[in-house]
Amino acid sequence: MKAAQINSYGDQNVVKVVDDAVQPVPNSGQVLVAVMAAGVNPFDVTVREGRARQMAELKFPATLGGDLAGKVVSVGEDVSGVSIGDHVYGQANAFSGNGSFAEFAPVSSDSIALKPNNVSFEEAAGLPLVSVSAYQAMVDHIDVQPTQKILIHGGAGGIGSIAIQLAKHLGAYVATTASEKSREFVTSLGADECIDYHNQDFSTLIKDYDAVFDMIGGETNVKSYAVLRTGGILVSMVEQPNEELLAQYNIHYIHQFTQVTTDRLTKLAGLVDSDVLKPNIDRVFNFDQAADALAYLEQSHPRGKVVIHIAD
Repeated sequence: MKAAQINSYGDQNVVKVVDDAVQPVPNSGQVLVAVMAAGVNPFDVTVREGRARQMAELKFPATLGGDLAGKVVSVGEDVSGVSIGDHVYGQANAFSGNGSFAEFAPVSSDSIALKPNNVSFEEAAGLPLVSVSAYQAMVDHIDVQPTQKILIHGGAGGIGSIAIQLAKHLGAYVATTASEKSREFVTSLGADECIDYHNQDFSTLIKDYDAVFDMIGGETNVKSYAVLRTGGILVSMVEQPNEELLAQYNIHYIHQFTQVTTDRLTKLAGLVDSDVLKPNIDRVFNFDQAADALAYLEQSHPRGKVVIHIAD
């Protein structure tokens, strides 16, 4: 089996595409997916570098990758609702050593769903982590309501580009931070206001917002407290709450850990098929360029998602 693997933690040079990886067998509760395309996420870089070792230690050689889209070729015991031949999308376990950067990947049946019908495998592979992250924030945590004002940081990125579309669908007024060169892109997604983070300070331009969705952290996170109304919500994927600032501004804070589930993926597939959400693919790499795909994500600022084409 062909797979993009590492034998040690490190930079892109540790990633090797091999032809003789052992093909995995699905355990109970899993299905085996013939991977057509795999999405690349910043977390994949974190795993490659060993910065996620406190969560789980990889056993080498380890196949990288989480997001995927493909076809079910085998079904393990205690699996229902999924059949051989189904076109699915979802997320493999990046810590299992059998990730999605491979011709075949074992996936828990509760972290996949039927692929949206009106998008390609490459587009579907770019959706799981970013779309579920946006859905959890906008629907489950913030519960966006019509006429609310929402600030989404990093609107041109994978998560931000989906969050903008979802917030607009729910009726919110959406401001986002992005570079000036991405202004046209984020406004095409539905953003009402684009704040150039290179030359403008969002905390001096907006106030009394109902919610902020933060994927940036650091100073951006700290400044976000001040733009919220009393009782507003700050959802961050990167920072824990600052208790002193919470007390000062009297807001609610949620540190979000994304959980890719069949239920959320199914709901999102419906939104994609209804043309509410549109996947945004920045670049597609060939399988042999898996190391380059990770480096590109790490070193650039993609508009939307980076995807690896695995098979036709």
